[in-house]
Amino acid sequence: MSTEGATESRNTAAPDDAAHLLVHCLRAEGAGHLTPLQIDTVHADAPSLTQIARAVEVLTTARRPVVLAGHGAARAQASDALVRFAERLNVPVATTFHGKGVFPDDHPNALGAVGFMRHDYGNFGFDTADVVICVGYEIQEFDPAKINPDGDKRIVHVHRFPSEVDAHYPVAVGIEGDLSQALDSLASALPEGFTYDSESSVKIRTLLDDELAYGRDNDAFPLVPHRVVADVRTALDRHDIVLADTGAGKMWMSRLSPTYEPDTCLVSNGLSTMGFALPGAIAAKLARPDRRVLAMMGDGSFLMNSQELETAVRERVPLVVLVLVDEEYGLITWKMELELGRHSHTRFTNPDLVAYAESFGAHGYLVESADQLLPVLRRALEDQGVSVIACPVDYSENLRLTDRLGSLSGPF
Repeated sequence: MSTEGATESRNTAAPDDAAHLLVHCLRAEGAGHLTPLQIDTVHADAPSLTQIARAVEVLTTARRPVVLAGHGAARAQASDALVRFAERLNVPVATTFHGKGVFPDDHPNALGAVGFMRHDYGNFGFDTADVVICVGYEIQEFDPAKINPDGDKRIVHVHRFPSEVDAHYPVAVGIEGDLSQALDSLASALPEGFTYDSESSVKIRTLLDDELAYGRDNDAFPLVPHRVVADVRTALDRHDIVLADTGAGKMWMSRLSPTYEPDTCLVSNGLSTMGFALPGAIAAKLARPDRRVLAMMGDGSFLMNSQELETAVRERVPLVVLVLVDEEYGLITWKMELELGRHSHTRFTNPDLVAYAESFGAHGYLVESADQLLPVLRRALEDQGVSVIACPVDYSENLRLTDRLGSLSGPF
C-alpha cells in the first residue's frame, strides 16, 4: 500500500523566502525606480500536479476503471465535475448510499448505488475493474471489502483529506484538494482522445429497471417493497427530498430508487440512527422550503421519534411521513434469518396510527389496497399541513431478494 499521496497535496506559487523578495527589490531600486512585486495567488485547495501525473499513469494503464462517488462529493458540490469526468473518459460511476444523487441515475454511465450486499447489481460493475477512482468516498460509508474482496484493485483516492488505511483499500495515488478542481485537472491531463469502452452500465441499469417494473405492476396487499419504492419515486419530483430511515425500507430505497440530484435521498448509514427521518424531514423542509419532503420510516423507527409530529404541527412545517407497517424490526429479522436461519424477539404491536397522527393535529391516512398508495401520497404531498400515511408492507420479499442476488454471478 502506498502512502506517497499523503506527502504532497497542495500547490502554492508563493515566493521561496525573504531573500528572494530582497533581491527583487534591490534590482528594482538599482534600475532607478521601484516596481511592484508580482502577486502570486495561493490556491490552498488546488490538487498536487505531481499526484495528478501519478494518477494519469495509473489510468492510462487501466483496462476497466470504475468511479465510486461518496457523500464527500455531494458535500463538495462536485456533481457537475463528476459528470464531466465520466463523459470525458466514458467510465461507469456508482455511488454509496450516502452519495445517492451526486451522479444522476438516468445518466448513461450510472451504475446505481452500492452498499447492500456483496453481489447486488451495482457491485457487478466492480467485479472486473482493475482501478477504482474513489471521489469523496469515506470508509465508514460501507466496507470496501464488498467491492475489492481480494485487495487487488488499485485505488485512486480523490478527497479533501487523506484516506484511511484498510487492507481492501490499497491507495495507489491520493489526490487531496477541491474535488471539482481535481477531477477537471485529472481529465485534462490525460492524453487527447483517451477514453474507455464500457458496457456494464446498461446491463446493470436494466436489472434495476426490471425490479421497479415488477413493483409498479404488482397489486399484492400488503404491498411489496418494490411497489412502495416505485410509487414514492413517481409521486416525487426530481428535486423533492425523501429521507429513508434505518430499517428494511432503507435498504430497498437506497439500492432501488432512482435519484437525480445530491441530497434528495437521505439515509442514515454508518451508525444507522433509527428515528432520524422525522426530525430530519423538519430540518430539510426548513432548509429547502421550496421542495416537498417525505420521511419514509418503518413502524419501529417511527415510534422511536413520533413525538416530533407535535413539533412539525406546532411550527407549521408541512411534510409527509410514510410509515411502512409490518409490526416488526424487519431489518433485524432479515439479518437474523440470513445469519442464523431464524429470528426472535423482533415483533411488536402498534397503536392506531391514523388516530395517533390525528391526536397531534396531523392528517392520518390508512392504505388498504396497493392502488391507494400513489393517490394518497400525491394528496398528502400537495397538502400544506403534516400528514402520516400508514402503509402495510410485505417483507417476505427480503429473503427472496437475497436468495436471488446470492445466486447471481454477474449482470449478463
